Amino acid sequence: MSESHDFDLIVIGAGSGGVRLARMSAQRGARVAVVESRYLGGTCVNVGCVPKKLFVYGAHVREELEDAHGYGWSVPTDDVSFDWPTLVANKNAEIERLNGIYGRLLENAGVTIIEGTASIRDPHTVMVGEKAYSAAHITVATGSWPVVPDIPGKELLLTSNEMFYLPQLPRHAVVWGGGYIAVEFAGILAGLGVETTLLYRGELFLRGFDEDIRTFTEQEMRKKGVDLRFNVTIESVEQLNAHYQVNLSDGSSLETGLVMAATGRRALVDGLGLTDLGVELNASGHIEVNDHFQTAIPSISALGDVIGTPQLTPVALAQAMVLSRRLFGDGQGDMDYSAIPTAVFCQPNIGTVGLTEKEAREAGHSLRIYRSEFRPMKYTLSGRDERCLMKLIVDDGSDKVLGAHMVGPDAGEIIQGLAVAIKAGATKAQFDATMGIHPTSAEEFVTMREPVA
Repeated sequence: MSESHDFDLIVIGAGSGGVRLARMSAQRGARVAVVESRYLGGTCVNVGCVPKKLFVYGAHVREELEDAHGYGWSVPTDDVSFDWPTLVANKNAEIERLNGIYGRLLENAGVTIIEGTASIRDPHTVMVGEKAYSAAHITVATGSWPVVPDIPGKELLLTSNEMFYLPQLPRHAVVWGGGYIAVEFAGILAGLGVETTLLYRGELFLRGFDEDIRTFTEQEMRKKGVDLRFNVTIESVEQLNAHYQVNLSDGSSLETGLVMAATGRRALVDGLGLTDLGVELNASGHIEVNDHFQTAIPSISALGDVIGTPQLTPVALAQAMVLSRRLFGDGQGDMDYSAIPTAVFCQPNIGTVGLTEKEAREAGHSLRIYRSEFRPMKYTLSGRDERCLMKLIVDDGSDKVLGAHMVGPDAGEIIQGLAVAIKAGATKAQFDATMGIHPTSAEEFVTMREPVA
């Protein structure tokens, strides 16, 4: 703590990581300010995880109505209508509620909220407009921003940011990209009745996920009517009256009412003045930090998406806890990035934790692979042609479970529980000794007995 500065800590960016760092540091007695130019809660709350999950719920209702017939409910699905503006308005109201919660959390912790765009003048001074604020420590937690490739017509493309505020849905949409954002939005649009085409330059989307998960998800998404086209990319986009013509690398073209680019994100460091101070950026444009989130300038730290670690809200929250402890606690604490569970809210959902089969083999493990594919019980009466995949990666020598992967309803909810076991070093024998909850899909993870490889 230093009385020679206005604050002990200034956090630039009020996303999940920035807010957590500010609150925890203030509760440790530090004088803290947060500078934010857009909205409290950052990407996750405003144009990311939260509104996306709400849209996923909305997109799944149609299938629930269809499935109801198998359970004796007479639902006239031919007459069911959907109003997109209502979903958007209700989503907006929920986000505004969360913005208010974030504001109160900061205020109740004694954090000063400064609205405006920040730049760093020197190692201990942050400028917001024409006003200077001094701090013993400065943390950059500005997150990331969507990237649109520089092609002719790029100004016609939307990103995930704009998708959350569309005034109306088109009859047909093109989603460009192969990561989780592209896959999720393709599922949302298709579920809401939009004819949807997903374009990806590679052989198969969701690079980095287990190969079985990738191929199984492709199979299930095609069943739901999503037009998946791989090994192709967009060369240009042209305005065509009220629609767009999308010209592809294979010489073909598409006419569509919307083109969404989900082609990556970049660290949001524009205008901060970091490189002028000597803060280094790596080849991908992320801020270089050491294991304790410190940049080349000792008083300046950074965390979250802006440093290029896994772009997940819980990762930023955990980093904030570690950094607050190191700055204003006992000076101890380190991040552990192993076995981070994650979910992709496509339809059906993906849940995964630990090593993929490829990663485990490349690490030198001798493996046993357990794999089960089945129709979830819920669909036996409705007749829906949707299947579930579960997979365990086990080290043959130690019997330790190295990874668990799933595609199916509520995959994220199921994998969260397994993540505890895998983090604790559970063995396959311990999985086998665990009683299943019957009848559930989740019990399959403790009843798979025969390895498939």
